[in-house]
Amino acid sequence: MADEFIKGLGILTGSGLAWMVLAGWYRTSSFESTKQLIEPLHSEPGGLFDLLAVTMMDVFLWFAIIGALTFWVLIPTGRQLKGALDDRRNAQ
Repeated sequence: MADEFIKGLGILTGSGLAWMVLAGWYRTSSFESTKQLIEPLHSEPGGLFDLLAVTMMDVFLWFAIIGALTFWVLIPTGRQLKGALDDRRNAQ
């Protein structure tokens, strides 16, 4: 169980950091505003690298959420269900 936790934590912190850096660059117009990191984009992406960064920002956010939930909820739940089915099969 510890390895699933650390994998989920690594995904969450690594992807979260990448998302925060990109959101700080592209979604923060002023550091005095209260909506830092969640503002709409200031302007349309100007070039290929801007477009790639804005796309990767969304990818990092969803990878952080889904990756952590996978290792913290889905994999342990699947192992518990498999163990319960094996126990039930062995009892018969």
